[in-house]
Amino acid sequence: MPTLRQLQYLVAVADHLHFRRAAEQCHVTQPTLSAQLRELEERLGAQLVERTRARVALTPSGAAIVERARRVLGEVEEMRVIGRTGQGVLASTIRVGVVQSTGSYLLPLIVPQLHADYPQLRFYIREGLPATVLRELEDGSLDLLFFPLPVRRADFETLSLFREPIHVVAPHDHRLAAENAVDPAMLKGETILALEAAHNLYDKVRDIGRDYGAEISHDYEGTSLDTLRQMVAMGMGISLMPALYVRSEVEPQDIVVARPFRGTAPARTIGMVWRRGSARHKEYLLLSQLICRILKQRVAEITVLG
Repeated sequence: MPTLRQLQYLVAVADHLHFRRAAEQCHVTQPTLSAQLRELEERLGAQLVERTRARVALTPSGAAIVERARRVLGEVEEMRVIGRTGQGVLASTIRVGVVQSTGSYLLPLIVPQLHADYPQLRFYIREGLPATVLRELEDGSLDLLFFPLPVRRADFETLSLFREPIHVVAPHDHRLAAENAVDPAMLKGETILALEAAHNLYDKVRDIGRDYGAEISHDYEGTSLDTLRQMVAMGMGISLMPALYVRSEVEPQDIVVARPFRGTAPARTIGMVWRRGSARHKEYLLLSQLICRILKQRVAEITVLG
């Protein structure tokens, strides 16, 4: 029978399609990982990975095995969680995944109070693209996500935390900078700088631009909100950014200006996502209540939903 370690190695190769990076993720040498995969293929009597100098690819059998391996690894992690439940409520490590447009601006608002109230609680935090952290939640590498909703997956549970308005960010000399609030119709004809399409926020910004006649720039896509802010400051276009980022990075500095939308502002919903049936379900519900309480006390820019 395959070992759990072999399944972990196979999943890592599937995630990276690169043996060296998969080995680095698993903290083993590349020869060790390759040898274990060959042994796994021998045990199963099927080729799982196609190896050439140009590329690494899963065979159809390999893809089917990877799907099942993710479920097995997730179940094993749930067993470990059940074994740790005797440590008390919110008294152990939660492996948290966040996307780049959320984590760095949400966590500083909630972590200090959570640590004061539950000093044994630990967050092991991984930041990544949406597809990556969802996959890591699925295979048990992560326990919980703070993530833009909705997430329509039958194997995940979700809980909304807050609605976050979107703001217009522009250079100081732009016509919109003179406004106290921006009517959405004023976006018509503007060039909007957005994150790359792999980010959830791209979809929100694209939809706003389409609804109000603005053009999304595909020549200059940002890898982070910070890079977008710098490009806006250089007069390359305007951008649409979430309120917590504006609070954290735009308002304290003077290189660009942020303006709210007039009327009902476009917004995104941020929530928690975890595997359905998780042994920590009740802990996550408690955690959501604590986070909502903290946000209500500290952050006026958002609408807390819990």
